[in-house]
Amino acid sequence: MTETTATGSTAADPGYTVAVLGLGAMGLPIATRLASRLRVHGFDISPERLGLASAAGVTTFESARAAVAGANAVLLAVRNGAQLEDVLFGEAGVAGGLAPGAVVILTSTVGTGAVSATAARLEALGVELVDAPLSGGPARAGKGDLLVVVGASPAARDRAQPVLGLLASTLTVVGDRAGDGQALKTVNQLLCGVHIAAAAEALALADALGLDREKTLEALTAGAAGSFMLADRGRRMLEAYDGEGAPVLSRLDIFVKDMGIVGRAARDVALATPVAAAAEQLFLLGQAAGLEASDDSAVIKVVSPELRHTPAPAPA
Repeated sequence: MTETTATGSTAADPGYTVAVLGLGAMGLPIATRLASRLRVHGFDISPERLGLASAAGVTTFESARAAVAGANAVLLAVRNGAQLEDVLFGEAGVAGGLAPGAVVILTSTVGTGAVSATAARLEALGVELVDAPLSGGPARAGKGDLLVVVGASPAARDRAQPVLGLLASTLTVVGDRAGDGQALKTVNQLLCGVHIAAAAEALALADALGLDREKTLEALTAGAAGSFMLADRGRRMLEAYDGEGAPVLSRLDIFVKDMGIVGRAARDVALATPVAAAAEQLFLLGQAAGLEASDDSAVIKVVSPELRHTPAPAPA
């Protein structure tokens, strides 16, 4: 089952409480957006981020367990399956503090295996997992303009709707199981990673052939070879030739992680994905070159002769 809907702002429900754990680059604008209509609890290990959240109308707490007490929903944005396990079931994990009937909304890409195992453990506590990986960035999160794919039971989706309706401009329900959202996001990331890697090779080739970079990008994006990733990342790739560091909108090492998830998923079903595997190698080379914290468009530095020896930017 796949159902895509355009959403928008939901009606204010001050009686609904959502806890946002992690108030970083994505967590803070998400919490701020939700606080415009809902009661929001927030937790982060950084006092600075807690202060910013408090100024945005979020009620902050000194521990994650305190933040989730009495919450209808808990929103998690974690880096990988290990962090998901730790946040919920680790020494300071919050799973035991969730009220039966609450939902955990996972917005990260961590792979189907981690999500299925987590859903089973939460179910034993009377809590359902809403598998809702999202696409977008901090600016779009603050506007409620994210693309979200969801795998969860109808009942869990209903309980999470006040949150999802505020965050998503387009929400696609892909199935009734936690893990279905991860599956579709894995397919999405295969294409995104391949498109970024292909854009890097194409623009590096254009430069090596002596073509005008700006005119090449303009011609390619207007023709049959165009794609969102070429238009978006291509512009940032050209900034590298001007000696400018592209703003970090999506870190390169995120695609190291995500292409690894793609490879594992393909192997689990005995499916060959040689193009995705080649793209993964470019991101791994970028990480090895010290570009892991750079924007993912910096992968062009791996293949461009002119950029290959450009030093990685110093950590912010």
